Amino acid sequence: MATENSAVLSVTHAEWIKIKSLRSSLISLLVIFAATLAITVLASATIGRAEADNPDAEPLFDAFYAFNFGQIAAISFGTTAMSSEYTSGALRISLAAVPRRGLFYGSKMLVIGGLALLAGLVTGFATFLTSQAFLGDYAIGLGHPGAVRACVGGGIYLALMALLAAGLTAVLRSGVAVLSILIPFTLIVSFVVGDVADGAAGYLPDKAGRQVLHETTTGSLGPWAGLAVCAAWTGAVLLAGWWAVRRRDA
Repeated sequence: MATENSAVLSVTHAEWIKIKSLRSSLISLLVIFAATLAITVLASATIGRAEADNPDAEPLFDAFYAFNFGQIAAISFGTTAMSSEYTSGALRISLAAVPRRGLFYGSKMLVIGGLALLAGLVTGFATFLTSQAFLGDYAIGLGHPGAVRACVGGGIYLALMALLAAGLTAVLRSGVAVLSILIPFTLIVSFVVGDVADGAAGYLPDKAGRQVLHETTTGSLGPWAGLAVCAAWTGAVLLAGWWAVRRRDA
C-alpha cells in the first residue's frame, strides 16, 4: 500500500511539473480567473445597476454572467493540458516513464481537476464579491440565499468542464478538434437546442451545470441535481478517455 501511494504521489507530482512547465496550459488556467473577473468588472460597472433594477432580474445568477466566458477558459485549460501528450511523441515518452496507463491517466486528470477546482473556487467567490461591489443598494451578500452554494458550485462546474475537455481530448487526440466542438457547443448549440426543446436542453452538461448558479430552480433540475448531471457527462467522457488511452497505440 505504501509503495502504491508513493507511486501515485510521484506520478501526480510529475504531471504537475508538466502542466506548470507548459506555458499554454498555465496561461489558460490563469485566464479562468483573470478573464472572468475582468468581464465581471466591465459588466457590473457599466450596466450592473441598470440590470439590477430590471423587474425580471435574478441577482444571484446575474452576478455570475462572466462564467459564460470563464467556462471557455476552463475548457481551453483542460484541452491544452491533455493535448500536449499528443504532440511530438510526448505520449510515448510519458508511457515509457509510467507504463501503467491507468495510473498515468488518473494522475493527469487528478492534477487537471485539482488545479481547475482551485481556480474555479477562487473565481467563484471573487466574481460574486466583485460584482456586488458595483451595485450599491442593489447589492446582495454571501448571506443571500444560495450565494455560498453558487460560489462553491460554480467552482466545481468550471472544474467539471475542464475535465470534460481533457477526457474528450484523450478520445479525439486533437486539441483543435475538441475546442472546435466544445466552444461552439457551449456558446451556440445549447442555446439553439434550448429554443427548440427546452426540457432536453436542461440536461446538456453546460445548461445542467449552471443550474447551481441560480437562486431557485428554473427547470426540471435543481441546483445540485443539475451539477450531478454535468458530473455524469464528465464521468462518461473521462471513462471514454481512459479506454482510449489504455487501448490505443501511443
